Amino acid sequence: YHFDLYTPFKDLPPKVQQVILYGSGDEKIKFYYEDEDRRYFYSRPFEGVIPNLERRYKETDSSWTREEVERYMNIHPCPDCKGSRLRSESLYIKIKGMSIYDVTRLSVTQALHFFSNLDLSSREKAIASPILKEIIARLQFMTDMGLEYLTLDRPSATLSGGEGQRIRLATQIGSGLMGVLYILDEPSIGLHARDNKKLLDNLKRLRDLGNTVLVVEHDEQTILSSDHVIDMGPGAGANGGKVVFSGSPEQLLRSEDSLTGKYLSKCLSIPVPSKRRRPNYRFLTIKGANENNLKNLDVSFPLGLLICVTGVSGSGKSTLIIDTLYKALAQKFHNSKEKPGKFERIEGIEYIDKVIDIDQNPIGRTPRSNPATYTGVFSFIRDLFATTPEAKVRGYKPNRFSFNVKGGRCEACGGDGIIKIEMHFLPDVYVTCEVCKGKRYNRETLEVLYKGKNIADVLEMTVVEALDFFSNIPKIREKLQTLYDVGLGYLTLGQPSTTLSGGEAQRIKLSRELSRRSTGRTLYLLDEPTTGLHFADVQKLLDVLSRLTDMGNTVIIIEHNLEVIKTADYVIDLGPEGGDKGGYLVAAGPPEEIVQNPHSYTGKYLKPLLDQSWEKERKVS
Repeated sequence: YHFDLYTPFKDLPPKVQQVILYGSGDEKIKFYYEDEDRRYFYSRPFEGVIPNLERRYKETDSSWTREEVERYMNIHPCPDCKGSRLRSESLYIKIKGMSIYDVTRLSVTQALHFFSNLDLSSREKAIASPILKEIIARLQFMTDMGLEYLTLDRPSATLSGGEGQRIRLATQIGSGLMGVLYILDEPSIGLHARDNKKLLDNLKRLRDLGNTVLVVEHDEQTILSSDHVIDMGPGAGANGGKVVFSGSPEQLLRSEDSLTGKYLSKCLSIPVPSKRRRPNYRFLTIKGANENNLKNLDVSFPLGLLICVTGVSGSGKSTLIIDTLYKALAQKFHNSKEKPGKFERIEGIEYIDKVIDIDQNPIGRTPRSNPATYTGVFSFIRDLFATTPEAKVRGYKPNRFSFNVKGGRCEACGGDGIIKIEMHFLPDVYVTCEVCKGKRYNRETLEVLYKGKNIADVLEMTVVEALDFFSNIPKIREKLQTLYDVGLGYLTLGQPSTTLSGGEAQRIKLSRELSRRSTGRTLYLLDEPTTGLHFADVQKLLDVLSRLTDMGNTVIIIEHNLEVIKTADYVIDLGPEGGDKGGYLVAAGPPEEIVQNPHSYTGKYLKPLLDQSWEKERKVS
């Protein structure tokens, strides 16, 4: 086809573009490859980029390969059924002008109104009555769970963990079972303070039916509403694992040993800043945001501040910040392929130089990834071991102390320390490598010691232990200090990333950002970073976010936690409701202004916290 490989794709002739994308069909193309000093030629049809990606996507068993290929894929509605997934004959059947597809596109609130107000004849009522009773009851359960904003056709993969739990809980309430033990892990995730009471009322309904409800939770309202509290601690990791307190919430408030009790009784508290940062007249403004339920929204974010985006569940927070703002800026700064939500324009981009979404996704897909490798501190540790006298005598370089390359690692397990046994119809089982006993390295590498410890011993150290061990090595100490500062002093350096919680993964990412040289022009985005965090950990997180902001950066947090919202410099409150009744800007300004807005649910629940803080300051002064 006689074209230059260095010619930009957009400048190639249409025929060449077609062949590159979709292949040459039956026409054979002459290819060659080089092996040392010889060149080999062969002829075959060119498969094409798109057929190649489709074939690899269908054939692979690797989740990593699937994710890589999905970067080049977009989802579009089927041109025949227009996304309904049904044949046209099925869509001809309608009730009061609505096909089954039209009904599934309704929100829970709209569907409840539709089925509750059907005007049926006496004959139709006789037929439909038992069915309608079940439909209305299930929709009411979902409304009681604070899920009234969800559409009935919402894909389950797009639900948050809290939403999924509450949907399953709604089905259990409808079943009316008795004598069941229900276990819930932080069901309040993603729930606004306004909707939390609905959840608690339904948990009490389950209890009153004769069931036992066991909830793992950090939420103050949930803890105080319980019948019995078991507080674990006193610390995290190796410093935890003990029952610190067991008793009623009233007794917990008087406990001297419980850190949780001290925060609940307000002996300890997260303070409101004595002075908030003020806008410096530089703003990042998004105009005409119109994705999902956003109503042609214009929102300005003052730069250099800690900003909280709040609102009831389903009000459009994630759509605005992650789906629209982040994806648009990621395209601009990082050539991202992800398509942003609909908007007109973004003003003020010249004031920032990059955008970073610090999410709770794992820091790695395999056990090889760990806090030491992710933060980069392991490179410095390997360099240090390579400078020891024993390593120099043996000629060991830093890569000798890597478990990812041949040479120093245990070849029986490939440096994993564990061996995967496939169980076919059962989940895979991992067993400790019998050769290296889980240490990942071969015998020769483990003979090299620094201050009496080998490289495997270092990976088994906690961050606190390593801080003391490497206290005189500035490069290592500084990296470890940032891990300690975000509240992860209990983690071991070699802890596999697959065993970390979402909150731990997010804080490791934060520590890496803290250790980088700051330009003071970075935009950080976090979606509910307090998920899974105790009051004391929330305080540590806020200290870290404050440090990032003090460097001149901008931090935008999507959050329901009132303890975080009260410490923000600026609050953007969306709503007023979820779903179709949301997507509007309700209020914007410092927390003191938000609580004065009569239309803001966030302001209503935030006011008592600010009043408590002011009262406490008045007593102290």
